[in-house]
Amino acid sequence: MSAKPEVGLVREASRQIVAGGSAGLVEICLMHPLDVVKTRFQIQRCATDPNSYKSLVDSFRMIFQMEGLFGFYKGILPPILAETPKRAVKTFAIAGLGSGLTEAIVVNPFEVVKVGLQANRNTFAEQPSTMDYARQIIKKEGWGLQGLNKGLTATLGRHGVFNMVYFGFYHNVKNMIPVNKDPTLEFLRKFGIGLLSGTIASVINIPFDVAKSRIQGPQPVPGEIKYRTCFKTMATVYQEEGILALYKGLLPKIMRLGPGGAVMLLVYEYTYSWLQENW
Repeated sequence: MSAKPEVGLVREASRQIVAGGSAGLVEICLMHPLDVVKTRFQIQRCATDPNSYKSLVDSFRMIFQMEGLFGFYKGILPPILAETPKRAVKTFAIAGLGSGLTEAIVVNPFEVVKVGLQANRNTFAEQPSTMDYARQIIKKEGWGLQGLNKGLTATLGRHGVFNMVYFGFYHNVKNMIPVNKDPTLEFLRKFGIGLLSGTIASVINIPFDVAKSRIQGPQPVPGEIKYRTCFKTMATVYQEEGILALYKGLLPKIMRLGPGGAVMLLVYEYTYSWLQENW
């Protein structure tokens, strides 16, 4: 029996990037509405505002009534464009904290554009395109930490903490639970561990997510920057709105993890298997 030919490092990395990018693309297209809702809750400051969302169901109802079906897909292009470089970073960077920090640097400009588009409550046809909005930011505020890279420290915290907790918990628990020979049960084992890991990581990192949305989203008073830095923003939110305000958007974030994680795992496995056979 002849030994299998050795697969080159570049080819193997390319397979992982393509499989991961395909999985991420499908997950984004299916689960983006929950990301829009999460962002809307995180930038919402006053419960007495008549335009504020009272519950998850109310947010879906109001967005659909006021902005139409496409309102749930505002800001979808930036994460799609960021998916391939993000997967490349995950493939080549050190797992855990290092991967998260490197990933954050790559995706932050895309996040700035995405959050700005998601916060816009005009109809989909009335809001600027992704490229037009990016050009507006660059023209008015530049490329730096007050412009296309604002909120970088919060994004570093969000991705760094999530990856560190997720990968640390996932690999430790995965080694404690034996592999199942039944493909269905093995899928459920991986999915269950991934969902639990993601939920714990989300609960720990969401204050960074809220700070990121406040910094990158519209400011309370136009022309005045209230939210500038990560930890100062967290402190301001806590002082003015209470501790629970730092956990806004947690429910839609966790809701996305379950089906989104299952979709990504399935698409990745099938795509990677196909690439192994055909490439």
